[in-house]
Amino acid sequence: MKIISRSLTALTCSALLLLSSCGSVPITGRRQLNLVSDGEILSASATQYKQFISQSQLSSNTTYNAKVTQVGRRLAAATNAYLKQNGYESMLSSLSWEFNVVDSKQVNAFCMPGGKIVVYTGLLNLVGNGPHSDDELAAVMGHELSHALAKHANERISNQLLLQAGGQILGAAVSKRSQLLGGLINQAYGLGAQVGVMLPFGRKQEYEADKMGLVLMAMAGYDPRYAVNFWQKMSSSKGGQQVSELMSTHPSDENRIRAINEYLPTALKYYTGKAAPSASPTTTRSTQQQDVRVSDLNRLLKR
Repeated sequence: MKIISRSLTALTCSALLLLSSCGSVPITGRRQLNLVSDGEILSASATQYKQFISQSQLSSNTTYNAKVTQVGRRLAAATNAYLKQNGYESMLSSLSWEFNVVDSKQVNAFCMPGGKIVVYTGLLNLVGNGPHSDDELAAVMGHELSHALAKHANERISNQLLLQAGGQILGAAVSKRSQLLGGLINQAYGLGAQVGVMLPFGRKQEYEADKMGLVLMAMAGYDPRYAVNFWQKMSSSKGGQQVSELMSTHPSDENRIRAINEYLPTALKYYTGKAAPSASPTTTRSTQQQDVRVSDLNRLLKR
């Protein structure tokens, strides 16, 4: 009877801890499991980011650097405005925006927790310098930013923690939990492995980042319709050689473009062709307009 009682007690404690460890994703409102504190994630990712920057060749292309910084600042302003107006003020203290361009032929970009965005020159070459290149770049940067904003890395690490240790981790001693957690965080952020390589996000998280990115780029004054253009360029650059979606954590380009097109009517509700309003009173939109648009955001996104 004592053994059964202990088991039931452990199960009850585990269930309560799981419930208390659930959070919600900004913009979409999806509930997610977060067993890892923001402090642990920020500390590990900051270490990895510094290591990555120190080992990378930063681009000296002033045009590329200015382009990434300008787009990044507008996206950051839109993100900060959303968080401030929708009860996520506590997240603002963890954001210290930084934008860097790495000189590499890789078509890649990423955003570390804390707002550290890196774009590769290979991706900027793909985007080009056309009249809507900023819109296309905003689609990519908005997508990557959304992974960090939605705490997808935290969610992935939390799920891995449960898979590797099962329910035992919930009632484990602090020292054991820290040991397991440390290994997963190091794995997630490439410490002791290949620099810049993180745990892959799942398709659910990829689609979510696409949706969030479309809304944020629209709020920042970029046309979300050009997200389709970018992914079409990405698809063409692969020469038709794509891994089957069943064998990949990422959606196929075809399915991703279809999902973006389906979501565009919602994202376009937040596009005015103007940059996101700042805290300055010189904003081109009235405060009443801003409040209406942001207050309706969650309702529309959950459709």
